[in-house]
Amino acid sequence: MSTTQSERLRGLLEPLVSAAGLDLEEIEVSRAGKRRMLRIIVDSEEGATLDACAELSRAISGKLDETDAMGEGEYVLEVSSPGADRPLTQHRHYERAVGRLVKLQLNDEGTAGELVARILTVDDEGLDLEVPGVKGRKPTARRVAFADIAKARVEIEFNRKDKKEEEA
Repeated sequence: MSTTQSERLRGLLEPLVSAAGLDLEEIEVSRAGKRRMLRIIVDSEEGATLDACAELSRAISGKLDETDAMGEGEYVLEVSSPGADRPLTQHRHYERAVGRLVKLQLNDEGTAGELVARILTVDDEGLDLEVPGVKGRKPTARRVAFADIAKARVEIEFNRKDKKEEEA
């Protein structure tokens, strides 16, 4: 997708997404056979519900029908949430992941490598993490600056006990 089309779509759709109480995370236009696929990824502090995505999809569809932003050809519109394992690329993504386990690719020469840890707190400079203990050892605290993070992604946990269960 050209930058100008991306910017035009963002300018057209961002007010609709904001009015729905959501954040516009990504706009992607790709080919799907003879058709094009317009994928809109939205999120919020509470997450994007199926009903919110469906309602927003109708609003976006109506807005696109009023304009020529997608041109003359057919396209498929998909409005969805980013998914559980999406990359963390913005400050708000890290804030939403507090309490979650993340995999970090570090780029700092002294600490380059991979780190799996739980986000405890987030501030303007970086993250306070809890690195799980290995082989019976206790978890350790670690501070990582945003400048030292090359990539970050939430890890899906299937067997994590809910805090309510732990308190009981």
